[in-house]
Amino acid sequence: MPKPVQFGQALRSWMDVAMHRSMRGWSHHAKASGLSMPQFSILMQLYYRGHCGISDIGDRFEISPAAASQHVENLVQAGLIERTEATDDRRAKQVQLSDKGRHLLEKGIRERYHWMDKLENDLDEETRDRIAAALVTLTQAVRKHDQDDPGRADRR
Repeated sequence: MPKPVQFGQALRSWMDVAMHRSMRGWSHHAKASGLSMPQFSILMQLYYRGHCGISDIGDRFEISPAAASQHVENLVQAGLIERTEATDDRRAKQVQLSDKGRHLLEKGIRERYHWMDKLENDLDEETRDRIAAALVTLTQAVRKHDQDDPGRADRR
């Protein structure tokens, strides 16, 4: 009888494989788009969190205001984001995804998760149901942990 796999070991192994596959998908898409990973990350932030200020980008990625401005300018020039005045302070600039930027990211998201669709098709229904139930439980536990320590959730 095989030795039972420890929870932590199994979770780390899955996380390693999933992160590798996910990041490989993002990396290929970013390179094919001609974007650096920092630029692609800025687009992802705007996609998932909505518009923000340039200083928010610098804070989020721990880069200087000048570096954040340079990345933003390159993305504006590429037509992937739009820069507008903040509603409460005309001197401050807000950035948001353009339609072109949103389309680029949505294509990347499809490519990022394509391997998971293939994996799902390789598993029988009973196995998929067991894994789905376990993942729901795990996701709920992580979200509860984030609620107990809000600072950790903000750093994602």
